[in-house]
Amino acid sequence: MQVTKYDQAQIQALLEELNRHYEGWHLAEGKITKQFVFTDFVSAFGFMSMVALHAEKMNHHPEWFNVYSKVKVQLTTHDVSGISDKDADLAKWMDACAASFMSA
Repeated sequence: MQVTKYDQAQIQALLEELNRHYEGWHLAEGKITKQFVFTDFVSAFGFMSMVALHAEKMNHHPEWFNVYSKVKVQLTTHDVSGISDKDADLAKWMDACAASFMSA
């Protein structure tokens, strides 16, 4: 599958789309970034486990950092040295996944 690097206008449109549904996405250091906050460590780790399985299927892996109930995520596509559809798809999937942990 051909992966295309997003230009600045496409990145801005992606961030606007993501933040229409779930807040918190922004651009930092050339990566789309968000901090998810859960009720406890088990929920945060459950989210990370679900994302890990999905990311493996996509062959697209996030950079992330976890402290107790917080998970900071950074997405970029190394193959294009920037943001791509892979990042957009994973970000949307992460938001939906996180919502299921927060409403449980």
